[in-house]
Amino acid sequence: MDYNKLDQKKICVLSSLLSVLLSCSLSFGQTQDQLNKIVGQSQSSKLSSFTKTLKGNFEKQQEAMYNLAQVKGWKISETLSNGGYAELQDIGTDGTPIYYTTYSDYVNNVSRANTLYQSGLLNLGIDGSGMKVGVWDGGVALRTHQEFDSRVSIGDQTNTTNLHATMVTGTLIASGVKEKAKGVAYQAEAISHDWTRDRIEVAEAAANGLLLSNHSYGIQTNRVPDWYFGSYIQVSQDWDQIMYYAPFYLMVTAAGNSQRLGDNDAPIYGKNIDGFDLMLGFALSKNGMTVAAADTKIDAKGRLTQATVASYSSFGPVDDGRIKPDIAGAGASIFSTGSKNNLDYTTSIGTSMATPGITGSMLLLQQYYEQLNANYMRAATLKGLVLHSADDVNEPGPDYKMGWGVMNTMAAANMITNKEYTSLIIEEELHNGQTYEIKVNASGNTPLMASISWTDPASININQGVLNDITPTLVNDLDIRISKNGTTFYPWKLSAKNASNPATRGDNVVDPFEKIEIEGASGEYTIRISHKGNLRNDSQHFSLLISGITVTECALLTPTAIALGESTTNTIRLNWEPIKDAIFEVQYAEAKSEIWITEFTSNNYLVLQDLRNEVNYKLRIRTTCTENLSSAFSTENEFTFLGTDTEPQNFLEYTALSYEENISISIFPNPATEYIVVEGNTSASPAYSILNTSGAVLKQGVVVDSGIYVNNLSSGLYILLIEDTEGPKSTKFYKS
Repeated sequence: MDYNKLDQKKICVLSSLLSVLLSCSLSFGQTQDQLNKIVGQSQSSKLSSFTKTLKGNFEKQQEAMYNLAQVKGWKISETLSNGGYAELQDIGTDGTPIYYTTYSDYVNNVSRANTLYQSGLLNLGIDGSGMKVGVWDGGVALRTHQEFDSRVSIGDQTNTTNLHATMVTGTLIASGVKEKAKGVAYQAEAISHDWTRDRIEVAEAAANGLLLSNHSYGIQTNRVPDWYFGSYIQVSQDWDQIMYYAPFYLMVTAAGNSQRLGDNDAPIYGKNIDGFDLMLGFALSKNGMTVAAADTKIDAKGRLTQATVASYSSFGPVDDGRIKPDIAGAGASIFSTGSKNNLDYTTSIGTSMATPGITGSMLLLQQYYEQLNANYMRAATLKGLVLHSADDVNEPGPDYKMGWGVMNTMAAANMITNKEYTSLIIEEELHNGQTYEIKVNASGNTPLMASISWTDPASININQGVLNDITPTLVNDLDIRISKNGTTFYPWKLSAKNASNPATRGDNVVDPFEKIEIEGASGEYTIRISHKGNLRNDSQHFSLLISGITVTECALLTPTAIALGESTTNTIRLNWEPIKDAIFEVQYAEAKSEIWITEFTSNNYLVLQDLRNEVNYKLRIRTTCTENLSSAFSTENEFTFLGTDTEPQNFLEYTALSYEENISISIFPNPATEYIVVEGNTSASPAYSILNTSGAVLKQGVVVDSGIYVNNLSSGLYILLIEDTEGPKSTKFYKS
């Protein structure tokens, strides 16, 4: 596949724009049509069969568990000294009682999700409206709390209201009656369940289109033998099976708060006091998202300035060397909803609260992606996007403490916005013996990064009691490589036996996510996806995410030199200055009408049809570079149509000239940091406007000698428009 074939891209963009125009509406949230699409791409029969198996096993396991608990004198449930809650949920293959416990020692909140809100840095108006998220916990949330309106429902027969579940749900969706308690996806709906039948209920919900579920609990670490730590066990396999059969569904779970407890006396690396190898059960599933907690500082522009792993957050690795946890949530103590009454609030910190912060942020990303693309991301795409765009911390590459870094919702959203412009988000399928290849051009402004992510089949290699078993659980081993002029670049990888060492580059044979970063990249590179051995089921869906590239030479600048040309009795030709690789959206209407006629063209002209004699018309044009990115419209220009007597006319435009043709002004420095200084031929104190790549005006004012302050803009590409007595001028600049 060669994304330099821009004529084909124009056709695809034009087709997408026409489809949107003909449908006359955009889908917001999980409509029934969207749910049907998701369900249609799931392995429904296999998921249904697996659910029946889970149900059959559940009844037998429950009876055996309670009988054995009575014989052994095990507690069924208890409130812990730290205020947490633990409950007997299963018996391991070796007869170990497995207790689930809430991770509520500390709480965390994800930063930068608010950049997607109406008043956020990106100003996207994304708040979770119409989206649904599943919550499983030690009980159910207090659904009548004033922060939930009518947006919390109970998904099972549980009537035990739980403080922890209420806090988690508040961190996800609280409306902000008290501003400090406002949830990440504050207009979304939550379906609350207790954890007793979590696998069964999730499998059924995923079969019906559930995208995300939050699990801020895990296996209690002081009640299992050492071989459990880092092991791929039955519960790990079950969750992988669910996610493989339901490829749009993603489980998000807490890493745990056991770093200081020293419960593993035989870790795969170091000593028990070092904190490594303390994760258990479904937190080690290959396909899920496991969340660590980080102590962070985020500045007003959404930039991470400091990050360290929280002193309680559990470390990986998985015994086979896989990278867990996957991601870290950022923030301090969280003020959230309490369960004493409908007006109750409380404060807590921990991986339990870091997790809904991540879940809520991913729900917002799904909402935004669907609005722009009319479909949701597969779970592997969403997971890959989050890991690809995370803020790396400490040493370059991932680690076993915070995975791929601190989640950066703003950077992930920018990748979605700039898809097909400066980034690519591709979903493909690799068949046995097949290689996928794509050529890209590195922009030179930022590192070239490419990642692959896939939902791997559940492994049959379940640990039955082997201490620190290094048998890989990866089933379909895909590989990503980048090459240029005989040099091959490899992905990051870690070693469980050297868990505190920095990441290295090489052949990653354990992780279902691989990422390559190339600093200072420029020119054309080839990205190749292949696989080892035979693929189970003969094929594997995968997601490819690429950033730091130039996909098109199209410039997001408003068309200029708009003019009327020759006319007939009911048509007239409209011309404007060409912009390379662009699609143009032309709108025209009778001057007093509010209903625009819209046409798209890849040419720099269009014949306006069905005009009426002696009628006043208005028109405007904008440039579209991708389905997501358009310039501002030109000024609304008016003319009177007089049939063949209509005079050719040039309209005076307050619009941008193409960057290549505009040599009268320049910006220093570029990339910019705090200020930009305008150099060139301008009148004294000209007016300026700064636009983002979507055409929205972000700043306006008058140019002064000291320059224009841009430090409050987020990183990215911008357009500077200057208006003075000599006419409009424009140029582009990059804010670092």
